[in-house]
Amino acid sequence: MHDPMEDPMEDPNDEPMEDPVTDNDKPTTDAAKGERIVEKLSFESRFVLVFGEINSAAARTVCERLIALAQESDAPIRMLISSPGGHVESGDAIHDMIKFVRAPVTTIGTGWVASAGTHIFLAAPKERRVCLPNTRFMIHQPAGGMGGQASDIAIQAKEILRTRERIARTISQETGKPHAQVLTDMERDYWMNAEEAVTYGIVGKIIQRHDQLS
Repeated sequence: MHDPMEDPMEDPNDEPMEDPVTDNDKPTTDAAKGERIVEKLSFESRFVLVFGEINSAAARTVCERLIALAQESDAPIRMLISSPGGHVESGDAIHDMIKFVRAPVTTIGTGWVASAGTHIFLAAPKERRVCLPNTRFMIHQPAGGMGGQASDIAIQAKEILRTRERIARTISQETGKPHAQVLTDMERDYWMNAEEAVTYGIVGKIIQRHDQLS
């Protein structure tokens, strides 16, 4: 007996099925290819981008890139920063890694460089700290969401004060401003435009073009 399941009749109204690889995944493949090209060019140009919130994931990515670039060559590394800040210790990790790698790092401010972003920016020596004309900078004291038992709150408050002191000391050392003045300025959000950041000592110079980088 003929089994209709072995030789099904084709419905003339059926449309041919799309190939899931060549049709459905093509946009994704093209996007991934584009990302790889951008990544390759970014690496070859020795640029590191620090954009957005500073957190542990961002710190790991940036530190990995710094280590890889320093391993590849002793040529200067350019770090472009536009960040509102974020996790203090993640900012510390990037700050310390800039000083740790043997390749010199130039920090370039653009957009806004605030809080932990400023801490990262200050890791480079002053002659390697530049910004674009419309960059804004901000320093302030670290904040913390304290909770728990009274003893825990006391410990957290003590750590916030220690962190504020450490950050103020770094700003003072890197800008030449008196430590007491920095502590006063950090009491509130202290905003500066590019020219004011130069006067304060955060920025070495303002640039407009790539060929002005040293």
